[in-house]
Amino acid sequence: MTSNATIKKLLIVDDSKVSRMIIRARVLAVYPDWEILEASTGAEGITQVREHQPDFCTMDINMPGMLGTEAAEIILKDFPHIRVVIFSANIQESFQDRANAMGATFVAKPITEKSIAEALHYFLG
Repeated sequence: MTSNATIKKLLIVDDSKVSRMIIRARVLAVYPDWEILEASTGAEGITQVREHQPDFCTMDINMPGMLGTEAAEIILKDFPHIRVVIFSANIQESFQDRANAMGATFVAKPITEKSIAEALHYFLG
């Protein structure tokens, strides 16, 4: 068992329950002590960040209501220390550039063991 000082909090923001379940399961397989929070919309993600101040956040782009890029910009403006990975099937360079400009990193979907490993590498970089 690790000490509380090394336990990290990860917020998973995705409107797909399946995507959230896959990310949760793969992260906990590697880091079983991490606390996992979930949100299904960008607005809910912002609320979760304000309440729980996670260390890391995965963010889907295409969600009902607010786009994930908009939510990530708000989160990073208020909490610049949070490391954010934006997952999206839309691999247009403009999305990647926007993620980098706001201080996040972009990882292409589908959500797989490889893409989650890439996100974890960025988080713990």
